Amino acid sequence: MINSQPSASASRWPVWVTALGVLVFGLLFTAGGGYLATLGGSLYFLLAGLAMIASAILLFKQRVSGAWLFAAVMLASVLWALVDAGLVFWPLVSRLFALGVLSLLVALVYPTLRKANGLKPGMGGYALSAVLAVAMAAGVWGMFQPHATVSATGDGPGLTKVDPANAQKDWAHYGNDEGGSRFAALDQINRENVSTLVPAWTYQTGDIALSDGNGAEDQLTPLQVGDKVFICTPHNNLIALDADTGKELWKNQINAKSAVWQRCRGLAYFDASAPIAAPTDGSLPAAAVTVAPGAACQRRLLTNTIDARLIAVDADTGKFCEDFGNNGQVDLKAGLGNVPDSYYQLSSAPLMAGTTVVVGGRVADNVQSDMPGGVIRGFDVVTGAMRWAFDPGNPQDKQAPTGDKTYVRSTPNSWAPMSYDPLMNTVFLPMGSSSTDIYGVDRTALDHKYGASILALNATTGEEKWVYQTVHNDLWDFDLPMQPSLIDFTKSDGNTVPAIVIGTKAGQIFVLDRHTGQPLTTVEEVPVKASNIPNEPYSPTQPKSVGMPQIGAQTLTESDMWGATPFDQMLCRISFKKMRYEGLYTAPGTDVSLSFPGSLGGMNWGSLSTDPVHGFIFVNDMRLGLWVQMVPQEKDAKASSGGEALNTGMGAVPLKGTPYAVNKNRFLSIAGIPCQAPPFGTLTAIDMKTQKIAWQVPVGTVQDTGPLGVKMHLPLPIGMPTLGGTLSTQGGLVFIAGTQDYYLRAFNSANGEEAWKARLPVGSQGGPMTYVSPKTGKQYVVITAGGARQSADRGDYVIAYALPDSQ
Repeated sequence: MINSQPSASASRWPVWVTALGVLVFGLLFTAGGGYLATLGGSLYFLLAGLAMIASAILLFKQRVSGAWLFAAVMLASVLWALVDAGLVFWPLVSRLFALGVLSLLVALVYPTLRKANGLKPGMGGYALSAVLAVAMAAGVWGMFQPHATVSATGDGPGLTKVDPANAQKDWAHYGNDEGGSRFAALDQINRENVSTLVPAWTYQTGDIALSDGNGAEDQLTPLQVGDKVFICTPHNNLIALDADTGKELWKNQINAKSAVWQRCRGLAYFDASAPIAAPTDGSLPAAAVTVAPGAACQRRLLTNTIDARLIAVDADTGKFCEDFGNNGQVDLKAGLGNVPDSYYQLSSAPLMAGTTVVVGGRVADNVQSDMPGGVIRGFDVVTGAMRWAFDPGNPQDKQAPTGDKTYVRSTPNSWAPMSYDPLMNTVFLPMGSSSTDIYGVDRTALDHKYGASILALNATTGEEKWVYQTVHNDLWDFDLPMQPSLIDFTKSDGNTVPAIVIGTKAGQIFVLDRHTGQPLTTVEEVPVKASNIPNEPYSPTQPKSVGMPQIGAQTLTESDMWGATPFDQMLCRISFKKMRYEGLYTAPGTDVSLSFPGSLGGMNWGSLSTDPVHGFIFVNDMRLGLWVQMVPQEKDAKASSGGEALNTGMGAVPLKGTPYAVNKNRFLSIAGIPCQAPPFGTLTAIDMKTQKIAWQVPVGTVQDTGPLGVKMHLPLPIGMPTLGGTLSTQGGLVFIAGTQDYYLRAFNSANGEEAWKARLPVGSQGGPMTYVSPKTGKQYVVITAGGARQSADRGDYVIAYALPDSQ
């Protein structure tokens, strides 16, 4: 006779599997939680782990009490999670989702436990299982929904129809205008019809920058003038395209080479026949220039190359402007002294300031104390002759050095895009720090004056007008990373003043009077602590722009630690508790300290966009902490070679010529995920009338990235670090492509809702731009896609989107 009843072992194995799962959780919680407790961290993991071990033992013994004990642990976990994280989705997922799955297993075996103990199985366990299954399904559904960090209140920008007299005619500057507004007074594409955008044309440049860790990402914002779109490639090849078809009109193959920097962020454009605005504040005006009628290069494009040349070409033909410098080229290494290829590049578009072309320069970070200087120079746009040099180490001398002399070495530099106000004939420069960036013992008084500051110069003479510092004795690599944007700011008394607004890597936003450089919103000098580097002139205070929102710059606590599971969250808590952390300006020392946001940002070079019609700005950010440790050189600290990989914050950095090397890296979990709670990147609308956030939403998904570099292929809108800027339009939209997934998106500027997205062939760190064709009257949105920093996928695409012809 065959026994139809299952064997005892067959009925027990689900309980044993569940007990094993509970035991694994318990052991890991107890081990990690015990260590965390010794560091002064939360006792939850230790206590929960011990209780789960006891629960697992009882479950192995087929005791009903094992399930009840686990239920008590789960209930306590829910209460702890609510106290520790509040009603915030992603932190609760980190704490409860994995435990919820384990609870579901316990609930499913509960009837079996009752039966093994001579009790009626009942339906309670299955009913609870159903409830937990629904809760798990709801959790999974929630993972695919964006969770705004600041929900829209209805006070976002409205819609104002574009006045044809004020409509945008061209996108002739890197930031659309000289003042970096990134605002398009166009509304053919708007909130109502953006969902119907389709690709209009695609062009491939043939220049694909292959990354070896030393910087090879397309970061371009194209220009458009009339019926032409102008682009530059990662090796500074210059190309003109037909604005309606994307057909190549001409190409000049510069083919610049550099060991560490394969990027071109933008170009400058000059039309000799266009009138030059005169200053209205009494400033010395722009110098007059002429190009003979009928001569070449009436309209010219300028690029500064990755191998340190300033080049001018005819915008109509692409041929070199022979009247500019030496057959169209100027050597930007002149006067710098010893300039190894990997130490100096031109990393942002040249600035057209009246008739003066202004260029700064990027000096590699933290390589050694003896580096090229950070001189800023102005050149005649027609002849290429240098009009002035502003040497931060010798600001009184505006001439080029002669003989064996050089510009002062290792001074603060200006690598980010600059802005220009023609009505003041003034250039506004975002300044970096002197070499080395995080060791300030050898800095001079001038290094301290100009480091991490905004500098205003007369565009014709290079004379200093004012300087305003955002970090004192910068030891965090918090150089000013973006183009200052010119706005009109309404003060509390109702008067409007010309202002500039700029974001920083430290998550600060400064609003300054354009004429005086003084803050128009409250900035407080807050006390900060020193570290332990001998003779370091630590500043006792640092500026905080408390009158404006601080973006992603909160002071972290242990409760802010996060992970995809409770285990990596626990490990992040341990790492956090082991580091010295005193808030935003935690100075590096010989111990391991945490810098948040780290030197990657906060906000970075992509810059903000504005809505001058409604008085808003739009800011995108990344939230990546770095751990930092200064290592005495005599301890044989391994140092990398000084390439771009240094500047992304990875590994050991030499600091040659100082007593230290420095180790620094991203503050990530064992799964390669930032250790603090999401979002890791957001888009924020700020009402400049109130200086308050109108809305803030996560940007980007893990579709094309994931733990340990493995693509998840899941559109979870967790909000990923952004690197690349935004475009604001009078159609009520904000466009952005600088995410870690392969999309160009448009957001409703009123509430932050995603209104449209288009899949790109590879990632993009470029800046979107838009224009209306003078031939067809059609509005286009253009983005370049060459691959994003975190991805090995590379391309050479320029893609234009427009409304279907039927519209």
